[in-house]
Amino acid sequence: MPLYRYKALNAHGEMLDGQMEAASDAEVVSRLQEQGHLPVEARLASEGGGGSLRQLWRRNAFAGERLVQFTQQLATLLGAGQPLDRALTILLDLPEDEKARRTITDIRDGVRGGAPLSTALDRQHGLFSRLYVNMVRAGEAGGSLHDTLQRLADYLERSRALKGRVVNALIYPAILVVVVGLALLFLLGYVVPQFAQMYESLDVALPWFTRGVLWLGLFVRDWWFVLVAVPALALLWFDRRRRDPAFRDRFDAWLLRQPFVGLLVARLETARLSRTLGTLLKNGVPLLSALGIARNVLGNRALAADVDAAAEDVRNGHGLSSSLGKGKRFPRLALQMIQVGEESGALDGMLLKTADTFEHETAQTLDRMLAALAPAITLVLAAVVGLVIIAVLVPLYDLTSAMG
Repeated sequence: MPLYRYKALNAHGEMLDGQMEAASDAEVVSRLQEQGHLPVEARLASEGGGGSLRQLWRRNAFAGERLVQFTQQLATLLGAGQPLDRALTILLDLPEDEKARRTITDIRDGVRGGAPLSTALDRQHGLFSRLYVNMVRAGEAGGSLHDTLQRLADYLERSRALKGRVVNALIYPAILVVVVGLALLFLLGYVVPQFAQMYESLDVALPWFTRGVLWLGLFVRDWWFVLVAVPALALLWFDRRRRDPAFRDRFDAWLLRQPFVGLLVARLETARLSRTLGTLLKNGVPLLSALGIARNVLGNRALAADVDAAAEDVRNGHGLSSSLGKGKRFPRLALQMIQVGEESGALDGMLLKTADTFEHETAQTLDRMLAALAPAITLVLAAVVGLVIIAVLVPLYDLTSAMG
């Protein structure tokens, strides 16, 4: 049987990380639940850790906007007094995707069979995150499933909007770099070699700068496939290496130490962690369990390790703010706001305010970055193109002046 790696929370809120031989990931989840643990993740050991470029093309029947819509619509129907199985039956007719309809049908059948909604969601082989399932479970336990789903929909929408803002901020600079870079390669690989042949036939003395540009143009013309292959191979190498946990730990820690990028990543992850923790606590999830769940929404492994260490300190009776501050990676403002929340007895509300604050700061930083980055890239690339043109045309101008 294949070997699976798993992560689970035990009854004390401790994170378990181990391996198990099983026929499928569903069997791993089932066996962990029988042992009294709360499964968080189960995957083939051969898949390694971290993400992969292949995941960009994996489709999920419930992801992004579709998951937000499903959650909002279910909350609205329950708030209108519809029974849960009736609400799921109504939602069954909304999605156009056959896989999504099958998923909703399976959830409805599970509910009709007497299973709680959280259990029916948990049976969908990872389509719904552990955060989603545990928030629904907490809402069922507290008798406020409608309110929980509404808060969950708001959380998902905010998270999706923040992620979309980051992606949108990078699209224009990326397109600009690609387009102008291709134009520069065309200039060097096709236009410049034409001048090289002309100057060679004229047998004239050329400045060192012009000779360097002409040599570069001939190199691009003759070895263009190297310029294409090397970045592609470097990207594949990095994608493979980042699935190595040790390399990923070192890279994420190094990333946080960078002057501008590190601050941006820390703010993004702080907003994500605060939003998740605040939402879980508001729905009645205990702090230790909430920390175990929330650390899995972090993309930076160094910050996730700090959360793990903080959970251990909290278990030993220390405050959350002081425990998170020991790693010296989370922003000081966030730690101060969390401390105020602990002292006032309103930690959940203060965590949500912390998330609002850092989401706003992140949005401002991205706007400023986009406003400065696009002109900077344009100026740099325009200067490079201008220098290439000057290098190949100045000797021709001098030669024409001498002949005149």
